[in-house]
Amino acid sequence: MKKFLKENYQLLIIWLIFITIAFTLYLTTNKIFYLLNFSYIGTALALGVGLYTHHVKYARNVCQFAIGLYMLVYLGIINNENMQIEGFWYYLFLGVFEAAVIHYLVAKILGPLFFGRGWCGYACWTGMVLDLLPYKNPKYPRKKHGYIRYIMFIISFLLVGALFLFKVGNLEKIMLYFFIIGNVLYYLVGVSLALILKDNRAFCKYICPITVFLKPASYFSVIRVKCDKEKCINCGKCQRNCPMNVDMTDNKRTRKNGTECILCMKCIEECPRKALHL
Repeated sequence: MKKFLKENYQLLIIWLIFITIAFTLYLTTNKIFYLLNFSYIGTALALGVGLYTHHVKYARNVCQFAIGLYMLVYLGIINNENMQIEGFWYYLFLGVFEAAVIHYLVAKILGPLFFGRGWCGYACWTGMVLDLLPYKNPKYPRKKHGYIRYIMFIISFLLVGALFLFKVGNLEKIMLYFFIIGNVLYYLVGVSLALILKDNRAFCKYICPITVFLKPASYFSVIRVKCDKEKCINCGKCQRNCPMNVDMTDNKRTRKNGTECILCMKCIEECPRKALHL
């Protein structure tokens, strides 16, 4: 039992965080949905990470689809909850602490203090499709187009703000349209960029506005990949195989693209000396 806890304590931390959130929201709102919702996501996430660290093939992809499809299809389309950034602004303007607001606080604003950008690697419904494309290892050096994400972030805020400013009616239906059309555009742009730049995660690096929330807290993430300098031979395989171009040989929080790590653990897989670990 002690060996299991030692090897999997970080996974247990992730699971306990979500279970704590699930029970806290259930007890404060008396809505069983929150209990089931966060328990499901936390369990799927912990199992996915656990199985992947034990080299179960496609475990991360299964985890992505288990959470991603649940949020995209069930919460988004069936229950008409816009879980994109527009939905976050929408509920924020309404002054309602539920749906996308809670989702963003847990997964993208406060959660990354513990698990960094794990959302991007194990739960994102855009990433679940992009990771199936053939360009898993970026062919070219990272480009300086990250400013686009900030433009997208500001546009999403202004767009929803304008709806409230001009008192547009039937906002719930409009937000559903935004969710469906927005996701279609995300997939089209994401796949196109991957094919053009030969990089599955080009959309995440340059376009995705949600990363504006993710980056600050990810800098302080408790769970992060670290390098054992005594074992490392500086072969460069980890950097060549990292989909986000992170320098995993540097343990400092200021390491190159450090806030971009999606905990896919490809670097750990590829390291010939097993110098990398969570």
